Amino acid sequence: MFPPARTATLILLALAIRLTGTLSCPAQAAEPQEEWVSLFNGKDLQGWTIKIAKHPLGENFADTFRVEDGILKVSYDGYEKFDQQYGHLFTNLAYSRYILRLEYRFTGSMMTDAPKYVNLNSGVMLHAQPPQSMRFDQGFPASLEIQFLADEGKGPRSTGNLCTPGTHVEMGGELITKHIVKSSAPTFPADEWVRMEVEVHGHEEIIHRVNGVEVLRYQHPQLDPDCKIAPASDITAAGGPLKLRSGHIALQAEGQPVWFRKIELKSLEKP
Repeated sequence: MFPPARTATLILLALAIRLTGTLSCPAQAAEPQEEWVSLFNGKDLQGWTIKIAKHPLGENFADTFRVEDGILKVSYDGYEKFDQQYGHLFTNLAYSRYILRLEYRFTGSMMTDAPKYVNLNSGVMLHAQPPQSMRFDQGFPASLEIQFLADEGKGPRSTGNLCTPGTHVEMGGELITKHIVKSSAPTFPADEWVRMEVEVHGHEEIIHRVNGVEVLRYQHPQLDPDCKIAPASDITAAGGPLKLRSGHIALQAEGQPVWFRKIELKSLEKP
């Protein structure tokens, strides 16, 4: 028997899926676009929804996500401790077929009580579940994460990897169940702006590019109901399909300050 809060979440999920056949909310169907459109206006967080673990939907705890000088920044100067308060900034719209491009760079130091792996580590989540469907203390949405990493001075550390919270993918017809799939990208200094691009074709194929060079591709993203990192079982219990064809885009706040800019999308949807 689910507690009342979990039951309410499952009901909302089931309603959204029944009305739309996807994980997106009924009012979140993206209109086809032929040109690049900016997802970030350089002024505020209009068009985005915040979800930080252990905080209510929409609460920007300690001004974690902020806009300064036309840059979208993840900052922790208002935190006493990290305490597993993983955060994500979700697009209000869900997307299926598109090219996303953005630039990122790291700044400052990670929170001292955050896991060591978050050092110079961030990312952008694709095909993410709606933030409204996440548990109150859930750290990561079920999604595909394009992982951003930088040089720690300990040897090669490629960026543009794939992480799979609550998901699996296929490569060359083989189901890939490991959590991290490394890319062929080089290692970049933390303070260097890096241009990341990802080409998404619904459930068929996804391609990662770093500074214009392809570094990874895979096919057939799908939910993993057995995952504990991001409980995709909530989605499947509400009637959600295993095959991932669409979802939200989300920028990550994982305990390491990071900056984002030039966040743009080009629709590949057919009229």
